[in-house]
Amino acid sequence: MTPRSTSLAQAPAVPSVPSSPAALRDLAPSELPALADALRRRLVEITAVTGGHLGPNLGVVELTIALHREFDSPREPIVFDTGHQAYVHKMLTGRADLAGLRRRGGVSGYPDRGESEHDVVENSHASGSIAWAHGIDRAHRLAGGSATGGDGAVVAVIGDGALTGGVAMEALNDLAADPASRAVVILNDNTRSYAPTIGGVAAHLQRLRDGVVAPGEDLFSALGLTYLGPVDGHDLEALAAVLDEAHSIARDPSRGAPIVHVVTRKGAGFERAEQDVMDHWHATGPFPLELPSPAEAAAETVAAPDAPARPATWTARAGQAFLEAARADSRVVAVSAAMIDPVGLTPMQAEMPQRVIDVGIAEQLALDTAAGLSRGGAKPLVALYATFLNRAFDQLLLDVALHGEDVTITLDRAGVTGDDGPSHHGIWDLSLAAQIPGLAAFAPRDGARLDAAVPAALGIDGPALVRFPKGGCGDDVESIAQVAAGDVLAGDASRPIDALVVSYGALADRAVEAAHAVGGGAADEGRTVNVVVVDPVQALPVSEELVALAASARSVVTVEDGVGSRGVGAALAEALGRRASVSAPMPPVRVLGVGQAFHPHSARGDILAEQGLDAEGIAASIRGVLG
Repeated sequence: MTPRSTSLAQAPAVPSVPSSPAALRDLAPSELPALADALRRRLVEITAVTGGHLGPNLGVVELTIALHREFDSPREPIVFDTGHQAYVHKMLTGRADLAGLRRRGGVSGYPDRGESEHDVVENSHASGSIAWAHGIDRAHRLAGGSATGGDGAVVAVIGDGALTGGVAMEALNDLAADPASRAVVILNDNTRSYAPTIGGVAAHLQRLRDGVVAPGEDLFSALGLTYLGPVDGHDLEALAAVLDEAHSIARDPSRGAPIVHVVTRKGAGFERAEQDVMDHWHATGPFPLELPSPAEAAAETVAAPDAPARPATWTARAGQAFLEAARADSRVVAVSAAMIDPVGLTPMQAEMPQRVIDVGIAEQLALDTAAGLSRGGAKPLVALYATFLNRAFDQLLLDVALHGEDVTITLDRAGVTGDDGPSHHGIWDLSLAAQIPGLAAFAPRDGARLDAAVPAALGIDGPALVRFPKGGCGDDVESIAQVAAGDVLAGDASRPIDALVVSYGALADRAVEAAHAVGGGAADEGRTVNVVVVDPVQALPVSEELVALAASARSVVTVEDGVGSRGVGAALAEALGRRASVSAPMPPVRVLGVGQAFHPHSARGDILAEQGLDAEGIAASIRGVLG
């Protein structure tokens, strides 16, 4: 069964969405195709306004309907791996309109226990669902089955891309050794994560889809699991039959846990998503529901040359820097964890594909691969989202840094990211970096400094890191002077400093605005308050010159877009403390950063303001330390 791919103007009338899984189960099978059409239409209409993960959810409409008809959530929990595929699940569990999707106070873009008892695991970092489901099932069995009402199952829904993650393979290995488990694994195979899935598992799944592998000779059966499929993930009747069979197998302790291989299409049913070869609208911002007419499109084309150019994104700027570095040094090899395009590696891959390695959704593997590349004489550059570095801390610490390997890591979407919520804020990286002996870290304040930071990091003999935020670069923040401690962005470093503001990264424009607000006319003992803003350029290690400059100031304020309590500002404060004595006390220090908490989804600017990291908040902290 193939979902109809239509424009909205051709879409059928929208029936009501069932208010609960129980109401869904009351529908006749003949009513389900119209429901699937309705859900697709709502997905498109909602994300057209809010943006969001449209492609993955369009691909799981029928699968999610079938899951909630076969399994009794929340008694039989459903764990969605990489939870951005859970919009349809939310719509069928009382949130049909996805009210306020990804906006402050609205529905999260991922499962959220605070929203519904049907949301089990936020799980927006891939590959953990099988272990979660198996663990929940084990706990239920240890409790005598009461938690699931006897013989209830626990379901993990995992994509073929997430199956490339090490923890997913570890979980399959463990699950195979537990035939009494009541876990059910749904392998949602759409042949891609952002880009087409790579590796031996992907090739094996292709052979299964093509019917080349004979029944019982598949990888899963070889492990002792029960393989079912492949089945068309858009055929509601076929899904109902195979899920019923999987449910029965899960209740049979003599058979290995069922692996249901479901083949779906990312973006299914929305023509623009299906035709997008890059990522089938994996994630989108707001978009027009209807395409412009040919005349309107022609008018826009004519007007375009006179329109102001949009600012380059940090990612695009980094991608150009990667390409130029690779052109300049044949030893530069890029490594990605299934995110070639999102982290800016597409230009380099297009020009020199043999020097861009995709290891799948496996950040630990990416860091260890890079360590090996370094040992072999290459200069690896590992491009990740900042939030995903968390998964590879051990490899960074003990495989890369302990051995002094020449590995450069670039972290996109560092700091507060906004609408993706707590799992995607890249606020932990500087705290992690500050604990790594010998690691050089750069937090460029603007695009020009990013251009310089990438080759500077690659030029360091040893581990280095470059972090930058999500979105547009904006205007460059030019220095007005240079001192040994870094670039001076505001104030006069040649005379006594009342407040030294040490600005790390992309909040520099706010720090400068705050300095002008406090120093431009405020008075202290009859003279203008001298608020000096300095960007150290290289955030780690903390330089002796920066410590000396800070020690000479009457007060110090540090500003960073990351967790403040363990980050680079705290490292500077610690260095000042080691230098201080009774006869030479350290100045008062205010470390400004993001609070050590899981911050909900909201606009980046709103979160920064709440954390006192907008210009007004920084100015208030400067005044407070001077008070």
